[in-house]
Amino acid sequence: MKRIFILLLFASLYAFPQIKIDFEKYVLPNGLQVILHRDTSVPLVSTNIWYHVGSAREKPGKTGFAHLFEHLMYEGSENVPDGRYDEIVDGSGGLNNGSTSNDRTNYWTIVPKNYLEPVLWLESDRMGYLLGAITQERLDIQRAVVKNERRQSYENQPYGMAYKMILEAIYPPDFPYHWLTIGSQEDLDSASLDDVKEFFKNFYGPNNASLCIGGDIDIEETKNLVDKYFSDIPTGPPVPKSQPVDLKLNNTKRLILEDKVELPRLYMFWLSVPDFSKDDAALSLLGEILANGKNSRLYKSLVYEKQIAQEVFAFQQGMELSGLFGIVVTGKPDQSLKELEAEVREQLNILISKGVDDKELQRCKNIIKANFLYRLQQVGGFGSKTDQLNYYNVFLGDPGKFNYDLERYQNITKNDIKIIAKKYLLESNAVILSVVPVGRKDLKAGE
Repeated sequence: MKRIFILLLFASLYAFPQIKIDFEKYVLPNGLQVILHRDTSVPLVSTNIWYHVGSAREKPGKTGFAHLFEHLMYEGSENVPDGRYDEIVDGSGGLNNGSTSNDRTNYWTIVPKNYLEPVLWLESDRMGYLLGAITQERLDIQRAVVKNERRQSYENQPYGMAYKMILEAIYPPDFPYHWLTIGSQEDLDSASLDDVKEFFKNFYGPNNASLCIGGDIDIEETKNLVDKYFSDIPTGPPVPKSQPVDLKLNNTKRLILEDKVELPRLYMFWLSVPDFSKDDAALSLLGEILANGKNSRLYKSLVYEKQIAQEVFAFQQGMELSGLFGIVVTGKPDQSLKELEAEVREQLNILISKGVDDKELQRCKNIIKANFLYRLQQVGGFGSKTDQLNYYNVFLGDPGKFNYDLERYQNITKNDIKIIAKKYLLESNAVILSVVPVGRKDLKAGE
């Protein structure tokens, strides 16, 4: 009897729990999707709005617009003077932030529940009445801010230009993931006021947005407020649905970057699959098996046993149109990246030939499950319940896909890991970038 109890206990620990997050979704006549989630644990509310537009909606020669609007949205609208947004949100003791990716832009707030109405007014005014407030002066100011951000985050950041080089090597020039989300300095310089306003008109209408409101709310009162502030915003032009593209990289590309760094770093990237597609979850688990924690394959080999690396990362980056799988290894001082690459290849070959064991796979499933559940403790902010509701709504059309998402990982087998490693991480179809200290090309990886 005791043995049966222990087996049942372990089975319950390994099982993915069913998550129940109540919500109500409806759509306004102008196309705005609204999701309401009631959580009365603390007297706070969060607004979280996703616009289904990111740098993937841009065109060559006109990049960086989506991220530029992340800045312009905080500079006031026709009925909200510059600085009033922060005055209201910060004055309430609340928080706000935003972010731009390849495929979406989001803005969120967390405020005391009695501040819900003024926050909805702020959000609705910049959705419906921003264009009249965008002047040449404001555009020039935010253009300069973004250009400086690009210099700080990329051009003057150690290893900062590596990702740009990888994207340009792995994606064709006309593919919308070919450029950084922040855009190029040249495109930002050449962006006209008309260009920027046209981009807003095309992609920031209510019919291309998903508004999630969560926290200590009264559902009916909140519906009335949403109707009051958002229902009269005109529908924007139809936005074509993005479709995944099957890309192939038929040869290995080797790049080298001399940078002002002390430690050499190896980047190995492969084309993979979009978010939520068939092999996405298995590739994410593969990344965990290879490099998450001291018990992971590459950490044990490179950092602990051979002591030729400082750190190692591996990850699946599924996006809407495509995906990347990356392995990044920072070497010890004067370490040859050729040796690091050889050891990574050796560990991949061992995994492909011998597979993974049950304990190893279950550990990584538990890591993903735990991280997923920890994020859902928060009603607002990045990765929170309101953020996840919008994430599933925008990319899957259903805010309630929590259990579907988790079960994707639960269903992965040891054989799945072997198959996808062999399928995607071939030696002949990667982008290999060596970042080395200035004057130390001798440390580069190579055949």
